[in-house]
Amino acid sequence: MENLNTSNEFKPSLGLMDATMLVAGSMIGSGIFIVSADIVRNVGSSGWLMLVWLITGFMTIAAAVTYGELSAMFPKAGGQYVYLKEAYNPLVGFLYGWSFFAVIQTGTIAAVGVAFSKFTAYLFPQVSEDIVLFSIGSLHISPAQILSIVTIILLTYINTKGVKNGKIIQTFFTIIKLVSLFGLIICGLFSMKSGVWHANWENAFDMHKLLPSGGVENYVTFAALGAIASSMVGSIFSSVAWENVTFIGGEIKNPKRNLGLSLFLGTLLVTIVYIAANVMYVSVLPLNEIATAPKDRVAVSATQAILGNWGTYVIAIMIMISTFGCNNGLILAGARVYYTMAKDGLFFKKTGHLNKYSVPEFGLWIQCAVASLLCLSGKYGDLLDMVSFVVVIFYILTILGVFILRKKRPDVERPYKAFGYPILPIIYILMALAFCILLIIFKTNYVKWGLIIVAIGIPIYYLALRKEKQ
Repeated sequence: MENLNTSNEFKPSLGLMDATMLVAGSMIGSGIFIVSADIVRNVGSSGWLMLVWLITGFMTIAAAVTYGELSAMFPKAGGQYVYLKEAYNPLVGFLYGWSFFAVIQTGTIAAVGVAFSKFTAYLFPQVSEDIVLFSIGSLHISPAQILSIVTIILLTYINTKGVKNGKIIQTFFTIIKLVSLFGLIICGLFSMKSGVWHANWENAFDMHKLLPSGGVENYVTFAALGAIASSMVGSIFSSVAWENVTFIGGEIKNPKRNLGLSLFLGTLLVTIVYIAANVMYVSVLPLNEIATAPKDRVAVSATQAILGNWGTYVIAIMIMISTFGCNNGLILAGARVYYTMAKDGLFFKKTGHLNKYSVPEFGLWIQCAVASLLCLSGKYGDLLDMVSFVVVIFYILTILGVFILRKKRPDVERPYKAFGYPILPIIYILMALAFCILLIIFKTNYVKWGLIIVAIGIPIYYLALRKEKQ
């Protein structure tokens, strides 16, 4: 007990710049370097590739500025968990927190950690995912998995020593990756191949599926909507985690102002980067090369086209920086949700204590343990696909919560009110619902397993309540 912070309170030590870098840094991982390949395979044209990213960017910014109202009303640790609990009831909040712990946050940490290892293998082939170090039954352990776990443990340890250390890493790595990305984009645009660019923009909005053979398959109208939804699984997943900044509301200076502002600035910045990166891709690579990039690594192919063979090493270093900084933000923010749940008697009691550095150390380590297990399982990618639907459902519920709280608690101080209310939040909800409905139709397994993960939380919630009353 001697290591516990006697005040048991978070210390506000993050400014607007730090919060904005956490938003941007948590969003930009490996997705922007990879997922455009799958999008192009689904939609088959430059115009629709851009529209998918534009729609995703609009939805992300719309959601973020709406969350700003909630973050100003409840400027404390826990973020989305607190908003859902206040708008609905403790069960809804818990189901979010449970899904967050079981796979949303921990699975993302695992996926980003393994992405770091995969690209490290470009520089050091000894840590390749294709090497088997040892096997446990049908489970094969590679050096990439071990390295990913080591980086997760390292970042967890650093964050147990106080938010200041995590803040320095986050701000530094986010600035480096943004500068690197903008540098790559500018180099790519200066290296634009006019023939490739014009070919890519012929029939720019003629949607069709690109086949591995190089042929095309035309969609009937309804199937085209399914292709858009399938494409957006990747772009939306590349654009989540902006809400991580709300989890550390208790550690942000002037949170009633800075939380909402950081959400807007961070999501706007990342949306600009993502769209610019895709413009760069179609300026140097034919569409079929984007669709068939080895292991979907579009950025690697683009950098090789711009810089030659040594471009592979440049992009590998960029992605290592990007994923390392991204994981730091995810690890830093995640444990604050478990801390708030523990304070409500809905999580391990020890998670509700802060150490002498004013951070929830136990929450950080159990998050580390689950993420490490997901790294070893090799199933983290499947789990993330399963919960894409659930993540968006919780976004919808949270934004609906703005309407509910305005009616249920009209007298609560609202230092910031949702921009464009009620039109912008309604547009987001309708677009997100359309996405979810199309996933139900075209990606049933994504929905089924995602909902099963959430449903498992219901009996756990009631067991936790019973234990708390004893």
